[in-house]
Amino acid sequence: MSLSFTNSITVQSRARALVPLCVGAGAYLFFLHVGDTLLQDSDSFWQIKIGQWILDHHALPYTDFYSFTRPGEPWISTSWLSQILFSASYSQWDWAGPVILTALAIAASVAIFVYLLDAHLEIPRSVLFAMLAVLLSLHHILARPHMLALPVMIAWVGVLMNAADRKVTPSWVWLPLMSLWANLHGGFVLGLALIGPMALEAIWTLDSGKQIRLLARWFLFGVAAMAAACVTPYGWRTLLGATNILNLGELLSVISEWMPANFASFSAFEGAILGLIAIGLFRGLTLSPPRILLILLFTWMGLTHVRSIEAFAFLVPLVLAKPLGEKSPLPQFDAQATESWAARYVTIMGALMIAAAAWTSTSIYMSHHRFTFTMEQTPVAAVDLLQQRKAQRIFNAYQFGGYLISRDIPVFVDGRAELYGEKFVMDFFKAIEVKKLDNLTRLLEEYKIDATLLVADSPAAQVLDHIKGWKRLYADNIAVIHVRDDAAVAAAPAKP
Repeated sequence: MSLSFTNSITVQSRARALVPLCVGAGAYLFFLHVGDTLLQDSDSFWQIKIGQWILDHHALPYTDFYSFTRPGEPWISTSWLSQILFSASYSQWDWAGPVILTALAIAASVAIFVYLLDAHLEIPRSVLFAMLAVLLSLHHILARPHMLALPVMIAWVGVLMNAADRKVTPSWVWLPLMSLWANLHGGFVLGLALIGPMALEAIWTLDSGKQIRLLARWFLFGVAAMAAACVTPYGWRTLLGATNILNLGELLSVISEWMPANFASFSAFEGAILGLIAIGLFRGLTLSPPRILLILLFTWMGLTHVRSIEAFAFLVPLVLAKPLGEKSPLPQFDAQATESWAARYVTIMGALMIAAAAWTSTSIYMSHHRFTFTMEQTPVAAVDLLQQRKAQRIFNAYQFGGYLISRDIPVFVDGRAELYGEKFVMDFFKAIEVKKLDNLTRLLEEYKIDATLLVADSPAAQVLDHIKGWKRLYADNIAVIHVRDDAAVAAAPAKP
C-alpha cells in the first residue's frame, strides 16, 4: 500500500514536470498551423532587411540609410539580435523561417509561464491562465522582435517575483537575462522599471533593520541590471535608443499598436479586467500595496497602449500566483520519492519524445504548405511599375514602408517612428487623411516627390485625382500610384 502510494506520487510529479513542455509544444503546433497570421505587419520586412545588412557588413547601423527624408540621421537598432535571427531564418527557409522562430518563441513563453505558475497553482489553473494570456495577446503575436523577447521578459519577471516572494535578493546569476533582453528588443526598460516595485514587495513585511539591508541589496542588483542592459554593441546608447519611442507624444495615439484600448465593443481585454475584479472579490484576496501597484501598473499599460496588453496578460498572473495559491495550497510531494534516477530518466525521455514529435510535425506540414505574407502589406505589382519608371522619391503609405525597404527603394516614411520624430510623422498622417489640403501639397513639393504609392481607399489617393499636376497611373485593390502630369506642368505659365 505504501509502495503504491509512493509510486503514485512519483508518477504525478513526473507528469507535472512535463506539463509546461506539453503546453509549449501545443502552442508551437497551433501557431505553426496558423503561421500565415503571423505575417501581417510590414515592419517584418525592414527588420529582416536590417538583419541581412548586419550580417553582410559585420557591423551595426548608427545612421539611417533607408529613407530619402532622413538620410544620415542618427539611428540605432535596439533589436539587432532579433533582426539577425529573423534574417538568418528567412534566408534559410523563406517565410517559414520567421514563422517557426516566432512559434518557438511563443512556445518558450507559454512553457516558462506555466512552469512559474506551477509552483503555486494547480495544473488546470496554470494551463488556463496560459491559454487566456495567449488569447489576449493574439492581436500582437507577429513575426517581429518583441515576440523573441517575450520568453525573456516572462523569465525575468518570474525571477524577480520569486525573489520578492521569498524575501531575498534575485541571484546575480540571472543578470545575463537582462543582457539578452536588451539585445533582442527595446522593451527591456520595463524589466529595469519593475525592480523597484519588486524590491518594495520583498521588504514589505520585514522589520525596519532587515528592510534597509535587503533594500540596499536590491538597489545593488538594480544597478547591476542596468549595467547588464548596456552589455550590447551600442553600450549605454541602448538605454537612450529604447526610450526614444516613448517621447513621440501625440504620434503614439495614431499608430495602431500604440493606441489606447477601445471599449466601444466588448473585447477579450475588457473581459480579462472584469474577470480580474471578479477573482479578487470571489477569492477574497488581500494583496500587499506593492502587488496592488504592480497590477495597476500592468492594467494601466494595457489601457494606454494595446501593444502592452500582452504584458498585462502574462505578468498579472505571476503577481497573483502566490496569493491565489495560498487560498488552496498544493499537495506536498516527497522529494526523495520523486527525484530518483529512473524518474528523471522518464522525464528526459518524455521531453525528447515531445520535441521529436513537434519537429516531425513541422517537417510534414512544411512539405505541403508555403507561408506567404499578407497581400494587403505587399503592393507587388505597383512597386514593379515604380521600379520600371525608375521613380526616385516616392511618397509612400506608412504600411508600405517596410516592403519598399525590402525592395531596396528609398522610403518617405516607415515603421521606425522614433527616427522620423513626432512632428514629421504627424504631418504625414494629417496629409494622408487630408485634414488640410495644404499639408499634402506642401509635403509633395517640399520633398520633390515624383510619385505616390498610397492605400487604394485612402483620402489622399482620392484627392490626388483632382489636384492639378498629378494623374493616376495605376490602381488595384491594394495600392494606387499617382505621378506628376508632365502635360499639366508644361502648360502651366512660367513664374515671373
